[in-house]
This record gives sequence, structure tokens and C-alpha cells, in this order.
Amino acid sequence: MKLPTSTEWVLHCATSLAQLRPGDTASAAQLAAYFDLPAPYLAKQLQALTRAGILAATTGPRGGFRLARAPKDVTMLQIVEAVDGPVAPYECREIRQQGRGALSPQECQETCVLARTMAEAHAAWRAHLAGVSLADILEELPSGAPARTRRLLIG
Repeated sequence: MKLPTSTEWVLHCATSLAQLRPGDTASAAQLAAYFDLPAPYLAKQLQALTRAGILAATTGPRGGFRLARAPKDVTMLQIVEAVDGPVAPYECREIRQQGRGALSPQECQETCVLARTMAEAHAAWRAHLAGVSLADILEELPSGAPARTRRLLIG
């Protein structure tokens, strides 16, 4: 499975925003500069996180983005699905019933073992991401990371 590059962007941006002090925000331009990303495209991705209720956006001279919920209440799966959707990456098209090696419909009444295996793998992937919160990620960061992030991101 290959996720879009924007998935990496929003995971890092959400993690960075989780390191800010309560009440602080970072703009899309600040986040784009921090990671050397294209600001207009990043802004669209951040809006997707806002629509999903993961981020809150404020306007004005000190406006920007912040987490809408506590880091313990935001999972990796929620972030990924906010920008990529919940669609499974594998779609069985029943090619086992095509071509010279085609099986009969009677032989295909049960779900294809390959489709079932891919669905199980996707479910395990989703379950793992659902079990990891931003708070869990923050616990894994080096002790000086939040201060460095705050200093370089918002000054």
C-alpha cells in the first residue's frame, strides 16, 4: 500500500501542532516553511483535518491551526482517514473467474482467499493506527523536541 505524500505531511504537522503550548497556533505558511512544503497545497490538507474535527482554525493576525482535541484523543487513523478516506487499498475484481483459468461461479461462492487475506491485513493496519494517539507519538519524541519545534515553528 502506498499512501500519498500529503499523508506524511499531515502526520508531521499534527505532531508539530501537538507540541505547541495551549492557545498557540501555527499558520499553514509557518508549517510549510518549517517542513519546506508548498503552502497552498498544505493549506488544503490542513483544511481536511479541520473538517474532520482534528484541527481548529482561527483567523486574524495571530490566527492559524491548533489541535481541536487533546493529543490523547487524536489517533493516527483519524489523521490518515481525514485526508485519504477509509477506502481499503485492495479491491478484488474476481479475476479468478476470467480467462483460460476461469473458475465456475459455483467454485467462487466463498470470498477469494487473496481478497480475504488483504482485507485482514488492512483491518490489522487500521487497528494498529487506531490504537496510536498523538500523545503516544509525543511520548516517543526526544525530550528537547517540543521546545525546538515551538522555537523554530512559531518563534
